[in-house]
Amino acid sequence: MTETLEQAQRRKNEHLQIAMKDPSVQRPGRNSGLAAFDFEMLSLPELSLDAIDTRCQLLGKSLAAPLMIGAMTGGTSEAGQINRILAQAAEHCEVGFCLGSQRPMLIGDPAAAVGFQLRDVAPNTLICGNIGAIQLRDRLDGPRLAHLGREIGADAMIVHINALQEAIQPEGDRDWRGVFEAIAESASDCELPVLVKEVGAGLGDQTLKALALTGIAGVETAGVGGTSWAQIEALRHRGRTPRSIAGAVLAGFGTPTSESVQLARRAFPGRIVVASGGLRDGLEVAKCIALGADAAAMAYPFLKAAQASDNREDAIRAVVTEIEGVIETLRITMFLVGAPTLSHLGNTPLVTRA
Repeated sequence: MTETLEQAQRRKNEHLQIAMKDPSVQRPGRNSGLAAFDFEMLSLPELSLDAIDTRCQLLGKSLAAPLMIGAMTGGTSEAGQINRILAQAAEHCEVGFCLGSQRPMLIGDPAAAVGFQLRDVAPNTLICGNIGAIQLRDRLDGPRLAHLGREIGADAMIVHINALQEAIQPEGDRDWRGVFEAIAESASDCELPVLVKEVGAGLGDQTLKALALTGIAGVETAGVGGTSWAQIEALRHRGRTPRSIAGAVLAGFGTPTSESVQLARRAFPGRIVVASGGLRDGLEVAKCIALGADAAAMAYPFLKAAQASDNREDAIRAVVTEIEGVIETLRITMFLVGAPTLSHLGNTPLVTRA
């Protein structure tokens, strides 16, 4: 549906406010499934903690750890300020950063692009652009998708699929015919790597098998277990409506993160798998690597830290502390399971808990 810039900005601000202030949108229904897995701790690891290597290569960039700040927001003044804080923290810590949807840039107001221009504060680290699959189908092709990425200096483009969210959203797009074809065609002639991600409902087996037939560079799971965009959209309705009822019921519908990561690795044996969906700490990142992910993305903990202070420098320090905490937890976990590198961690067995 056609949306004005003012409508898009109001919607984005409502998303941000609800995501941060209403606890009902965090982990409703089923959890990520990661609690069912654990490592056997080695009390005699025979390793030096200082020698544990968490560095990796992802989408052509060297990162200090297999970690990305996950896509959350963009397109408004408030979101732009948050993005700059997150991007500067990502640059400092040498982790990746994923932008929220660049849909406002397609509406035509040059000011909408300001919140996505981050290379002045993050000149070196991995930055992924982001656009919805519906906008890809209706307004873009491969070359134009690449241009959207180059406008912000992105290293790759993420196409997000959010059928559940759109079905509940008051102004949502409910016709999803032709979306798969648009993804396949765009991935084949886009100069930037293209990844496809869910937004909280997870990628299931049939979807992954279909996407594997395309030329995309990989996927991001965004499984059930974290922020529920169906619940957020349900709360945006004024009063009790049929869609708000549906959103509450389906808030935890989909594929849990732990299951989605394993399915994704089987469907994409030689391509990128980014685990996301309710991840909150470095131990969960480690579990995802052991389940088959190349990297992990987290959004809520860093977004919360970015809003902890009205002072920009204090906010950046807060995000840096959270990122460093995730990486240190990952490093100590690797030490305690006898995995000196990420490759070793990927081959470390997990124990399932009843």
